[in-house]
Amino acid sequence: MKKKLCSNSPASIFIIAGIVMLMTLMSGNATAQKARAPRAGLPGSWRLIGTTEARFVADHDGIEVVGPFDNFRKVKFKVTDAPLRLIRMKITYDDGAPDEIPTAIDIPEGGESRVIDLRGVGKRSIRRIDFWYDTKGVARGRANVSVFGMK
Repeated sequence: MKKKLCSNSPASIFIIAGIVMLMTLMSGNATAQKARAPRAGLPGSWRLIGTTEARFVADHDGIEVVGPFDNFRKVKFKVTDAPLRLIRMKITYDDGAPDEIPTAIDIPEGGESRVIDLRGVGKRSIRRIDFWYDTKGVARGRANVSVFGMK
């Protein structure tokens, strides 16, 4: 004879608590992802794509780009609060095509990266920007990174 779990049994409470913890962990990861919808702009103008905080304990971050104004020809990074070494970057376009960009750029506190041309011609709608970095300000612990795109 099988024993049914009633809603007040310790086993049922344990299972429910486990499910709640799992859902909380999953939602925490989802909210940690940064999403940004850039504003419309004239060709040749720089538009803010997104911002994130690069912490010394991590080495990778990403910004999800939401349309409709998500097509850019060039990107650059601006860093505040601590210097940053941008090691590499991966741009994922709306069609799923990745663009791996080795960078190895040292960006001083308050500085900007070089302008990075995106591959291809015509409309390049960006879905996501991932970047790998080293923070140099160990004592400070984080650098605020803003990504700009040129239409």
